Amino acid sequence: MTCKACASDQQSKFTAEIAIHSPGLKNLDKPVVWVFPELIVCLRCGNTEFAIPEDQLCLLMKGEAAASE
Repeated sequence: MTCKACASDQQSKFTAEIAIHSPGLKNLDKPVVWVFPELIVCLRCGNTEFAIPEDQLCLLMKGEAAASE
């Protein structure tokens, strides 16, 4: 698999935890949505890809946040 940004074949997989915040001052009271995706990182240019799991994606669509996992 090659990087979509620079066509390098120097990519590695990593696990991550990401806190997604709703944008804007009006959403400061909303809790974050935690996601734990697998990242594909290009070690040449830094481009990173990941998919949000369906259950957390549903929370983002609703504007809600997950309980701490």
